[in-house]
Amino acid sequence: MIALKKILLLLFLIFIKVVAYSQCAMCKATLESDMASGGTAGNSINDGIIYLMGFPYLLMAVVGYFVYKHYKKNKKTEQV
Repeated sequence: MIALKKILLLLFLIFIKVVAYSQCAMCKATLESDMASGGTAGNSINDGIIYLMGFPYLLMAVVGYFVYKHYKKNKKTEQV
């Protein structure tokens, strides 16, 4: 029964849709005026956000690799 509750909670969290506007008022005003005049600052801001979003995932992957390598090395030495 507990497993069913966990699965239902997971499905609920996956399919729920929450709208969030995460730009500050100044950024939003600047980008709206720039896009209205035909500028490309909005695309540059979005590219910067994607660029900044990638580094935490890359850092976690590198740390995970070294932790895996460390545990694998210790497991070999225990067997010998």
